[in-house]
Amino acid sequence: MTEDRILTIQEVATRTSLSIPTIYRRIKAGEFPKQMSLGLNRVGWLESKVVEWINERQQKAA
Repeated sequence: MTEDRILTIQEVATRTSLSIPTIYRRIKAGEFPKQMSLGLNRVGWLESKVVEWINERQQKAA
């Protein structure tokens, strides 16, 4: 079993090619995986959820 990495907002933006404001707009609209709280002022995303979102977009485009 492999461990799931936690990605920062910068890593998510790089992987998805979306801007940070766009990511948060899509979360609010229910169109992107929600972040999880890592502390007082820190959030992250499970890598598996981001990869799953990317794969879904690729399948829709095909």
